[in-house]
Amino acid sequence: MRLLPYLLLLLTLCPSRLTIAAEAQATDTYQLVHAYPHDEQAFTQGLIYLDGHLYESTGLQGHSSLRMEDLDTGRLLQFVDVSDKYFAEGLTNWGSTLIQLTWQSHVALVYDRATFHLLRTLPYPGEGWGLTQDGSHLILSDGSPTLRFLDPETFHQVRSITVKDRGVPVKELNELEFVHGEIYANIWHSDRIARIAPASGKVLGWIDLAGLLPAGEHSSAEAVLNGIAWDPAHDRLFVTGKLWPKIFEIKVIPAQHATSTANVPRSKPQKPAGPDPSP
Repeated sequence: MRLLPYLLLLLTLCPSRLTIAAEAQATDTYQLVHAYPHDEQAFTQGLIYLDGHLYESTGLQGHSSLRMEDLDTGRLLQFVDVSDKYFAEGLTNWGSTLIQLTWQSHVALVYDRATFHLLRTLPYPGEGWGLTQDGSHLILSDGSPTLRFLDPETFHQVRSITVKDRGVPVKELNELEFVHGEIYANIWHSDRIARIAPASGKVLGWIDLAGLLPAGEHSSAEAVLNGIAWDPAHDRLFVTGKLWPKIFEIKVIPAQHATSTANVPRSKPQKPAGPDPSP
């Protein structure tokens, strides 16, 4: 058996190659549970599920909004336009408020969740892309490999982590959601979601959502995957994209259990071409 000595030699001289190959295969896939209607004009920047409803932040200069929606029908239950001077981004809840990022205006907009009345603004440095919270802090992405943990009342930075996959920084972290003690992050212009350890920034794994929305339903090159919402009461995971006509409830299939039938390929969307190609 000449193969065995070769494998032993490869392990001795180049163990990283086998490790990387093994990790490359450890990508989770998905099973489609249900598809719900979604406003295909919504340039989705932030998405959360709370008290039986979806809350969504949409972007684009002069077209940004904050919305509450009925999941089953996609019907708007509450809506407010964001000032034309802002390009809205990520969204999360804190107590009785909703907190919405802006892309390059360096302020977060804090709303009363019941009325959508704007209560105040909170300044922060740099860009705002995605936002979530872990029960103690807000977690903000800005397109870099760094995630910032912020005081929810002052927006002052408490700490930060650098997100790395096998030692390589992961750029363009976008919309965020805190799921089962992990940070889920969309990667801009990618079909994958990174699962991140909040203490270290290490990428624990990837969820491959390729084919979720059929290619024919992508309205533009910018109609990309963006939007993750988790229903902790029923352990349901929802994903969508910018300008997507659907919101998908999916079940994550761990890599070791994935089969050729685990994926239910449905194509995926894209974002609007134009002067404001934001994250």
